[in-house]
Amino acid sequence: MIHKIVRRDKVDDSHLPHTLSPLLRQIYASRGSTALDCDLSLKRLLRPDTMHGIVRAAEIIADGIRDQRSILIMGDFDADGATSTCVCLLALKMMGATRVDYLIPNRFDFGYGLSPEIVAVAGQKGAELLITVDNGISSIEGVAAAKAMGMQVVITDHHLPGKTIPDADAIVNPNQNDCSFASKSIAGVGVAFYLMSALRAELRTRNWYEEKGIAEPNLAQLLDIVALGTVADVVALDGNNRILVEAGLQRVRAGRCRPGITALLEVAKRNPSRIVASDFGFAVGPRLNAAGRLDEMALGVETLLCDDMMTARRMASELDGLNAERRDLEADMQQEALKSLEKLELDEDKLPWGIALFKEDWHQGVIGILASRIKDRYHRPVIAFADAGNGEIKGSARSIKGLHMRDLLELINSRHPGMILKFGGHAMAAGLSLLEKDFFTFEQAYDEAVRELLKPEQLTGVMVTDGELTPGEMTLPMAWELRNAGPWGQEFPEPLFDGYFKVVQQRIVGEKHLKLVLETNCGQLMLDAIAFNVDMKTWPDATIQHARVVYKLDVNEFRGNQTLQLMVDQIEPM
Repeated sequence: MIHKIVRRDKVDDSHLPHTLSPLLRQIYASRGSTALDCDLSLKRLLRPDTMHGIVRAAEIIADGIRDQRSILIMGDFDADGATSTCVCLLALKMMGATRVDYLIPNRFDFGYGLSPEIVAVAGQKGAELLITVDNGISSIEGVAAAKAMGMQVVITDHHLPGKTIPDADAIVNPNQNDCSFASKSIAGVGVAFYLMSALRAELRTRNWYEEKGIAEPNLAQLLDIVALGTVADVVALDGNNRILVEAGLQRVRAGRCRPGITALLEVAKRNPSRIVASDFGFAVGPRLNAAGRLDEMALGVETLLCDDMMTARRMASELDGLNAERRDLEADMQQEALKSLEKLELDEDKLPWGIALFKEDWHQGVIGILASRIKDRYHRPVIAFADAGNGEIKGSARSIKGLHMRDLLELINSRHPGMILKFGGHAMAAGLSLLEKDFFTFEQAYDEAVRELLKPEQLTGVMVTDGELTPGEMTLPMAWELRNAGPWGQEFPEPLFDGYFKVVQQRIVGEKHLKLVLETNCGQLMLDAIAFNVDMKTWPDATIQHARVVYKLDVNEFRGNQTLQLMVDQIEPM
């Protein structure tokens, strides 16, 4: 799908430091950055005590450590859940907790969150204090079951709460209505890190470290894990999240990160000393997620917890294999989905505004990625469903800008009470369960609701660029400046440019990637470029001699040499 190209307006950037290049000043200013935002030092992190419920949660956990209660961390089966689990487990042990363990539900046996069934497993493990990470805000029945068994429950989550919240002993979630914590887009791992910071302070006031003869832990040691989970969960990189991510990236570049992260970067063929945020998002995160998608997320957690480099490399290799298997599954499912939409695609009027897909042999662990791929192709909100057993199907939803997916599901639920068995999530991603027999009814209700909430023009994809670069700006030093000016990510997008070029050379490499040599219109400069996963029906084509290209400036490193390369996001023949 060719997206409409919209260039950002020029804005006043005089408030930003003049030590930055004019191009970078304009890029920062167009993203709403202030001079203060350019300072990503840890001293600028928001204070933990502004997060509602965090003081009470820290007191409960401190009491649990003091009383040597059995503490169980209840995680989630994605990268955010795995990193949250690791942060809490490592921090608690550094603070002297002697009875602490973790449990992550298998998505195929227990589904998402603190369900009564997984609480029963926790009971079998002797849990006395449950700490949920990256889940729990919608676990009303699960919390009730835990309380009935005599457990204390502390919820840490970042997902949007429903109308009713669980009766937990403490809830730490910046998206609660009464929470004044400014970073509403913090990831689950960020919430977990903040709770551990508050716990460290609480134990300090009790003279715990002096009495036990242990050093007060430096929690900055965990920021590589926090950065990984934050980027992998694709939360908005507001100022606070950028500080957390940048601090974690600095630890990795300095060689002071967990062996498991180093090993995952190695199998992904990334250089730790030159890592950027996108390496977490596109290389490490998917390999970590593969464990929870196809097997047990415990493998991902143990990889991050591992202290031995050789063992970490072995586990990272297993995760790499699972990720390759995941890619194959996803490719097959995507082909099936596209075939089912082919007839509709021929007639744009018949293509649903809200696309719902279901095939009973699809894999539960991959439907989220499938929904994302189909959403990118058609620029429509997509929900992909897989069989969940016992007559139920489980869906994973991905939205487009302008449509809040969780609110949409809330609207459908209000109109069709009981049809959606359960749901939850964010603006851009959500999950839900239905009875298979209700799929057709849901499909219609979903499309109708999307048509009410969106306007036709919102179904056209838009690429927002930072304009056209001059030949003098297309340099290796500029590519390095932009690369190091991050972290870039969700809601703080990496600089994207567009321009018109002469296509000098074009050839396919690696099955479906287009390698190009482009010449600027004025003929001053020849540039290497690469476009991944191109439409093989269009490319290569020797008759195409000019194109409008949307691209990022990139540094290509090969055999010790560094050259400038354009990473092509869209190429439109002219």
